[in-house]
Amino acid sequence: MTEPAPLQQVKRTYVRQRGRTLSYFGGCDYFRLGSHPAVLAAVREGLRRYGLNVAASRLTTGNHRLYELLEKKLARFFGVESALLASTGYLPNLMVAQALAGEFSHALIDERAHGSLVDAAQFLDCPIVKFKHRDASDLVRHVQRLGKHFRLIVLTDGMFSHDGSIAPLRVYLDALPANAVLLADDSHGAGVLGKNGRGTADHAGIATNRIIQTITLSKAFGVYGGAVLGTTALRKKIIARSPVVVGNTPLPLPLVNAALKSLEILGKDPDLRRRLADNTQSVKSALRQVGLPVEETPSPIVAIIPRRAGDVARLKNQLLAHRVFPSFICYPGGPKNGYFRFTISSEHSRRQLDDLANALTSG
Repeated sequence: MTEPAPLQQVKRTYVRQRGRTLSYFGGCDYFRLGSHPAVLAAVREGLRRYGLNVAASRLTTGNHRLYELLEKKLARFFGVESALLASTGYLPNLMVAQALAGEFSHALIDERAHGSLVDAAQFLDCPIVKFKHRDASDLVRHVQRLGKHFRLIVLTDGMFSHDGSIAPLRVYLDALPANAVLLADDSHGAGVLGKNGRGTADHAGIATNRIIQTITLSKAFGVYGGAVLGTTALRKKIIARSPVVVGNTPLPLPLVNAALKSLEILGKDPDLRRRLADNTQSVKSALRQVGLPVEETPSPIVAIIPRRAGDVARLKNQLLAHRVFPSFICYPGGPKNGYFRFTISSEHSRRQLDDLANALTSG
């Protein structure tokens, strides 16, 4: 991967590049809580009251009441027994796998799973089998081939970041034996999908008792860090068995204070999710009208894959002409020659949404 040029984000939904202010549809701060005045004030207050760093593992001398408070509020928001914080959004999957190592005969993983799930699978200490992307029939084929005497764990994203597609979790659970476990990385679904913003399982209308849900706080919640959501027994097992938990310095306390405020805002203001849904529908409808292949999901991610090399430059010019930053990315596991990915937020204006739609449908 080539390191991209730095951007200066301004006014919550814009960036400044080479002296031009452009509408910004990059990143995954779906509600722009990362620049919400109350969240920023919580960071400053957290710094004033608690300092920057506890400088020790929670299991030694680095625990703090704010960590436990945020975990309780996360568990309540997502309707689960327990939550366990991680210092980055990449770590929760590794923590789960370290805790459950040796408990499964096989790990089945979506071929396009996030890198953190791919890394986590290595810690499970069992054979790893890839199944076709979001293909329930292929998963069933592997399950039937292995037979009922094996104990399985399935690893998948909830909502896939490359195009906003959603894993068919209900179908997966129906196909799996009763003793199987489903580990769903819901970094992009958490806070966004479902009636209550609880993520992909909420969107699918399924209970979470057979699902281990991992999330990040850097997407919908706009802050930083991550968490494992599940049972109290799982939390205790992770604390007992995961070297990441044992030896890792936890989140800086100002960020924990900010996450508490972010969670409060998202929990009390359902209008944020309504605006996000309306903005998403507006752009996707405009793209479908001209025949562009856009995923039929509530995901606020829009992916455009250029068919020819020349289309990249043409589309970049169209976007810049409409004052939109061209979010072109080359990501491991994504299209070989890169693609455009745009993330709608609840805070984009009608003019910005129209500019994006016009740029993508013109020419």
